[in-house]
Amino acid sequence: QVQLVESGGGLVQAGGSLRLSCAASGRTFSSDAMGWFRQAPGKEREFVAAISSLGGSTDYAESVKGRFTISRDNAKNTVYLQMNSLKPEDTAVYYCAAKGRGSIWRLRDITEYIYWGQGTQVTVSS
Repeated sequence: QVQLVESGGGLVQAGGSLRLSCAASGRTFSSDAMGWFRQAPGKEREFVAAISSLGGSTDYAESVKGRFTISRDNAKNTVYLQMNSLKPEDTAVYYCAAKGRGSIWRLRDITEYIYWGQGTQVTVSS
């Protein structure tokens, strides 16, 4: 099993940047594909970005492509989400999740993720 803790959220002006971190503990981190999802008030949780177990494959939601970058450092058991050119519509609680396996397939599918962090709030002001 994997335990996940997000950090790095906060309040930022439109056009600014934040880097989210997801610290993982457990014995299977390096074997798991990882994803970032977000949920705004009144909306369902949506896919943001994902990365395969070794970092060789990534996927992004169209709304963040070119602005966000997902990366991982397996030696540190940490996944990152670098968010640039932030927009007010990026405001949400951001969740880190572990797929439970390293497959490069179905990285966007929220039902594939079995471990979740508590979330970190990102607020972008206009």
